[in-house]
Amino acid sequence: MLNINIADVMNILNNCKPQLIFFAVVLVAAIVAMVVCRKMQKHKKYVVRTQAGIAILLGLVITINAVVLGPMSTIVSLAMGNGTITEETSAEAEALCETVAEEGIVLLENKDNILPIQDTTKLNVFGWASTNPCYGGTGSGALSDAYPTVSLLQGLENAGYSLNKEISDFYTTYRADRPVVSMFAQDWTLPEPAADTYPAELMENAKSFSDTAMVVITRVGGEGADLPTDMDAITFTDNTEDYKEFPDGAHYLELSQSEKDMIDLVCSNFDNVVVVYNGANAMELNFVKEYSQIKGLIWCPGTGQSGFNALGDIVNGTVNPSGKAADTFVSDLTAAPTYNNFGNLVYDNMSEFEGNAFGAPTLPTFVNYTEGIYVGYRFYETAAAEGLINYDEAVLYPFGHGLSYTSFTQEMGEMKEDADGNITFDVTVTNTGSVAGKDVVEVYYNPPYTDGGIEKATANLVAFEKTDMLEAGASQTITVTFAAEDMASYDAAGEGCYVLDAGDYTVSINADSHTAIDSKTYTVEEKIVYDESNQRSTDEVAAENQFDNAAGDATYLSRANGFANYAEATAAPSLTLAQEYKDTFVNNSNYDPADYNNDADEMPVTGADNGLSLADMRDAEFDDANWDKLLDQLTIDEMKTMIALGGYQTAAADSVGKVSTIDCDGPASINNNFTGVGSIGFPSAVMIASTWNKDIAAQFGDSIGTMADEMGVSGWYAPAMNIHRSAFAGRNFEYYSEDGLLSGEIASQAIAGAAEHGVYAYMKHFALNDQETNRLSMLCTWSNEQAIREIYLKPFEMAVKEGGAMAVMSSFNYIGTTYAGASSALLKSVLRDEWGFQGFVLTDYYGVYGYQDADQLIRNGNDICLANYDAKTNYVDDTSATSVIAMRQACKNIMFTVVNSRAYSAAAIAESSKIPQWKIMLAGADILIVGLLVSLELFVVVKGYKRRKADADSIIAPSGRIAEEN
Repeated sequence: MLNINIADVMNILNNCKPQLIFFAVVLVAAIVAMVVCRKMQKHKKYVVRTQAGIAILLGLVITINAVVLGPMSTIVSLAMGNGTITEETSAEAEALCETVAEEGIVLLENKDNILPIQDTTKLNVFGWASTNPCYGGTGSGALSDAYPTVSLLQGLENAGYSLNKEISDFYTTYRADRPVVSMFAQDWTLPEPAADTYPAELMENAKSFSDTAMVVITRVGGEGADLPTDMDAITFTDNTEDYKEFPDGAHYLELSQSEKDMIDLVCSNFDNVVVVYNGANAMELNFVKEYSQIKGLIWCPGTGQSGFNALGDIVNGTVNPSGKAADTFVSDLTAAPTYNNFGNLVYDNMSEFEGNAFGAPTLPTFVNYTEGIYVGYRFYETAAAEGLINYDEAVLYPFGHGLSYTSFTQEMGEMKEDADGNITFDVTVTNTGSVAGKDVVEVYYNPPYTDGGIEKATANLVAFEKTDMLEAGASQTITVTFAAEDMASYDAAGEGCYVLDAGDYTVSINADSHTAIDSKTYTVEEKIVYDESNQRSTDEVAAENQFDNAAGDATYLSRANGFANYAEATAAPSLTLAQEYKDTFVNNSNYDPADYNNDADEMPVTGADNGLSLADMRDAEFDDANWDKLLDQLTIDEMKTMIALGGYQTAAADSVGKVSTIDCDGPASINNNFTGVGSIGFPSAVMIASTWNKDIAAQFGDSIGTMADEMGVSGWYAPAMNIHRSAFAGRNFEYYSEDGLLSGEIASQAIAGAAEHGVYAYMKHFALNDQETNRLSMLCTWSNEQAIREIYLKPFEMAVKEGGAMAVMSSFNYIGTTYAGASSALLKSVLRDEWGFQGFVLTDYYGVYGYQDADQLIRNGNDICLANYDAKTNYVDDTSATSVIAMRQACKNIMFTVVNSRAYSAAAIAESSKIPQWKIMLAGADILIVGLLVSLELFVVVKGYKRRKADADSIIAPSGRIAEEN
């Protein structure tokens, strides 16, 4: 997420303009003096030129000090850092990394019980990707190179397998490195050698080496770009032809021709083949069904630093797999309801709103979420029930699917409801197999549906729990609890709030989203409306329509008449924005603070001397009266700075004794982008979600919190919990799942775990940031209110209500025609009013892009800008009462989170009271340099004096003396 580019460098230089002008004046004056002195006597010329040189050096010292202690002080502070991670903590994190992989790797297929492979210790591992696997993703999710990484082949070797080195040498000789995939450059080549380049001798030797083959297929995504949906449109930066062959019209999540040919070659030589798919995006895996020789299939998303050790242990049976798929694997991604409404869609009538991203002009873009609530398994289960699709043909592996080396039974007990509306029942899980293992209890509900009424899916995950390790024959009883109101639907077109319709709700325990094990019926006698007189128990105020304008004029998929409007709703969209919506579009070209000022607002007090310190407010309630007294002490400039400079930090404010904090990046780690100090990289979010283990998620957050505390870091730019709306989304590795509840449970635990160490986690990207394409190009995201609330806001809602989130990172995209970071409906009405959030909201990276303006942000609930220099629009220029009131509120939100974090623990306060080491070093260097310059000046003066005296002695003597000499 650190997007430093030429434009940023120019902005940084612009911030230092006064200091640079001063130095330029000194430099020009010194040069002029040097030129003018050319005709002076030798000793005078020497003095002038030397002193001009000293002036230049002194000017340079003064300028550097002014820059480092002024506009660049925050960047210098971040770059110096103040902590490292202990070896003990790193070792514990590495062990947890392997635990996550042990429970997050998913066994999708296991014909003839080919796995675990225990009849041989020798393996042939095919696929170029076996030598260049996927560890995570790129951009902010990249791993630190400060820690050793266990490769896929090493993981197998560490599990005791001998690998055919002749094969891996063949691949590394062919190509050693993976193509570049980053937020700045993508090369989507798949360097798989052509099948006819495999030497015949190599294949014969392989058959002699082992009768078992493993094939590795990898796909890597990253920040800044989505995976290609049409490989014909890709311009490759690598010109090697033989590994970029794709069938006409192919996409990145199907096999390339070279991969197909390689699998043909392997299956024609081996009867026992195991495929490992190593990637976070749900790839088309149809080919597995096409070969009788392929008997095993493992889904292994990015493993982090050491997770491939777990893969080896699962293959040999040391670890029994217990992961469950966090996404649905389908046979044809081009037939997904999102396919035509994803990717590069640019408006053809919005040129007057042109922006600029990374120095390039951009036009407003859009994406239509026309599938509504029917995302992922919700679509496939409901479409099958309505007869729209043949489920067995459309779906390869359901959401929640995952096999084990043992077998389990689950028995559902009697369902009860208490006086508070909580539904409870027991599930007894028994290991009926021969080896120890873990199982997951997945609970779904199927609500009553009226044709043409509120949209409802036939399968909705409502709760889940994972068992302990159960020995063969052992049982464990899991108590499942959820609220009846959790089954409510959002009725945007009718009641304008959540409702629980009357009728029978089928509550089932499932093996996956499609396979019910047992079920009970819960009956609602009369419709329950959760309006202002009867809000849901978890809401501060009743949820009501906030996003009517975000629906636009798109046609949304409806279950009515068996999805009769499917073709219309999922068709490619028009590229023209209707005038009624164009009239409401706002970016920096037409935003004027004066248009939103309230003449009735009274200017708040600033610069008061009330004797309070921010430390006095630790543990105080958000509405404590002393907050107003403390806020009265802030100056306008302090408020402007605190709002403007929120990049990887929160800024200090002397008037209230607010210390600066350091915040760091990394969804799967904690990394200081400036010092390079960071933690080991954990497995990708997809793998963490695939554990379906809340305790592991909490341990992950706890580990991040421990390491952050040791680094002196108070804020963590994570977890990310956007939805896998499309399998092609480039950042799916960083997001948990296609399901909001699974995402929300895992994220909530991670946030709470980090908070145990006083580290505030920025839940992100809030909200509807579900694709990377055009993310910086005023991406207007259109969705209906029901889908927004039930699908896309669900994990964030849980993170606030259950995880206690106190920091948020807003998203780059627009919601309708309003920038998400300036959406009062999202950041005030929903986040704060409905959910009760108390904390602050940060923008995503502040590059301006033609639509980021701090004044607009703070008036609508976004408190701080992710910038660490003056990008112009991150400083609030308007000083009207309305604007100052908004600044004051933003600073309160920031300080409330900071004062209740580790930054105000006794140890952190003691540390912050010390003068930073870099300032001490700078002062020492200044003293040394000034001392040298003073010495040089004295040397020049003395030498000049001696020269003048010598010249005086050489002047012609008086006449008498001359006569004597004559």
